[in-house]
Amino acid sequence: MSHEQEITLHSSVADDSRGAVVASIVPEGRRMEFLPSKFGVTAMLKVETAVFAWMARLCPTYIGGYWNFVELSNGGAYMVPCGAEFFDVCVEGNGFDGRVSADAAGVIATAFALNGLIWQGHDKLGEKYEQLLDYISHHPDQIAIRRALD
Repeated sequence: MSHEQEITLHSSVADDSRGAVVASIVPEGRRMEFLPSKFGVTAMLKVETAVFAWMARLCPTYIGGYWNFVELSNGGAYMVPCGAEFFDVCVEGNGFDGRVSADAAGVIATAFALNGLIWQGHDKLGEKYEQLLDYISHHPDQIAIRRALD
């Protein structure tokens, strides 16, 4: 089974104002260029490291592993952990505690990472954060994602 088959990806999300935002798993041949193309050469390692750190913080049972990169048709991107279909996520700051799909866990961890980096002065990531929020707007797991991010 390929890594692309290990997660359930919600590939099309309706966005009434601008058409559909489509999510696509980045194929193996584009992985090396993906992070620098989406986040820039300077910020790409900070983004990747922050996503891993947030996942470890949000999901105590997470122990690392392979991640898929997901590209959004609106220019956004996020990362999705592989190896499990669901993750138990706990956000101490707002009391969220629930089981979410791997895809939703990746969206949550990426959103927290981008937001944190923006607060640290990486203002250029603001557009990527907004693009991810646009995708969340009609995501099938939007209620759980929004509760986790609230």
